[in-house]
Amino acid sequence: MAKPIERPIEAPELSKSGQDAADVKVNRSAGINGASSEWTPSSWTTKPIKQDVTYSDRSAVAKALAKLERLPPLVTPTEIVKLRNNLRDVALGKAFLLQGGDCAELFDYCEEAAIESKIKLLLQMSLVLIWGSNKPVLRIARMAGQFAKPRSSPTEIHEGKEIPSFRGDNINGYDPSDRTPDPRRLVDAYFHSASTLNYMRASLASGIADLHSPLDWGLGHVRDEDIKAKYQRIVESITESLRFMRTVGADTTAHGLETVDLYTSHEALLLEYEQSLTRLLRQPPSAFPPPSSPHPQPPATASSAPTPSPLKGYYNTSAHFLWIGDRTRDLSGAHIEYIRGIENPIGIKVGPTLASDELVSLLDLVDPSRTPGKITLITRYGEHKIASLLGLHIRAVKASGHRPVWQCDPMHGNTRSTPSGHKTRQFSSILNELAQALHIHKEEGGELGGVHLELTGEAVTECVGGSEGLRDEDLGLNYTSYCDPRLNEKQALELAFLVAGHFRAG
Repeated sequence: MAKPIERPIEAPELSKSGQDAADVKVNRSAGINGASSEWTPSSWTTKPIKQDVTYSDRSAVAKALAKLERLPPLVTPTEIVKLRNNLRDVALGKAFLLQGGDCAELFDYCEEAAIESKIKLLLQMSLVLIWGSNKPVLRIARMAGQFAKPRSSPTEIHEGKEIPSFRGDNINGYDPSDRTPDPRRLVDAYFHSASTLNYMRASLASGIADLHSPLDWGLGHVRDEDIKAKYQRIVESITESLRFMRTVGADTTAHGLETVDLYTSHEALLLEYEQSLTRLLRQPPSAFPPPSSPHPQPPATASSAPTPSPLKGYYNTSAHFLWIGDRTRDLSGAHIEYIRGIENPIGIKVGPTLASDELVSLLDLVDPSRTPGKITLITRYGEHKIASLLGLHIRAVKASGHRPVWQCDPMHGNTRSTPSGHKTRQFSSILNELAQALHIHKEEGGELGGVHLELTGEAVTECVGGSEGLRDEDLGLNYTSYCDPRLNEKQALELAFLVAGHFRAG
């Protein structure tokens, strides 16, 4: 008997909210006239948007978004709520946050060595920070989704011709002939994120973070004898403690010594992608405090999710943690409209142009319930501006009753261009801004809650200075970033020891 022919899976049908997003990504004026005060995953389409990407083919956009809506979540509500609860501890001074990774991931970074080197570097840095602060360290990677980057100009001049700027692998290609935005890259981004996340989880489950063998993490490209000696002393101290625990039998039940939690994050820039992976899901039992919705729920229709009960919430399942950049944090803009309705913990970049009253208004809008740790304020002023701004912002937020995580990004406010055309950052400027942040928070009666760094485990030459003395003329030796300059392994560990030293000194 002939085998029956299997019926092919039908092409996914795009939801009504997905259709709204597809319309607005081809014709920006399509959504703005229908502005509404109600929040839905697509209500951002009714707001003005910055750093937007428009496509020429509406059917291609619809096909990509329909595919994304059908694909399974990359992360789960249980993981997201666990991170949110951990960030609550950071906001209350009980833990420290380490967040780091590439400025902008490339699809080519989705390979074993690149993923493993960043995991190991974050583990090494967290070990130094635990030793210095005597606190748990929460680790969030700028990985598995950090593809898009805001740009100062949508176009650039190449060989006398104006072409679109490179916006990230999930938008267009770096090659000048491949600069037209392609919505198929959104689906490619999902699968590269899934592969990266899968290998991260497999590595952690296989013992890469096992504290019984921290020397297996290695120091890679670090040749500085002082850093190597400091790290060796920390490892020896931990090894001695574990030997004692094993002797008294405590080691057999300490499962936390064999693995760690490592969460993913990226900038919520492409809202059509974020919306497609935003799902109405059941709240996990671990949710604390019970999430409160800041918006009326949309009515149920044939093409939308049913009206949620208090046991459900909207989760962005593309990453555990998302942040809004300094260029897209407008109170009335699309990006703030989108992130105010999701249950994930949220970061907001705080730059020198943000007034204190506007900062408080942002917090009121995004976190009206004033949940400790729901919002992470990522300050990025620059070494010459932080002294006049950070204290004002701290006092304004404290007076408002909000309890965010305060995190220092000492990278973005200290970028400059060299005569050769390379973008770089002076390590001493990065160090100086971070040292000032530690001091100012202490002066204001609190503590810096974390650091946010662009880094790589490779021996790149992108930031100048540090103990190896890199100069502008050395940048061409191994400058591989397609966007902003990153700290190499050695420079990142130097910063970790600075923070650890501050905490040990009291």
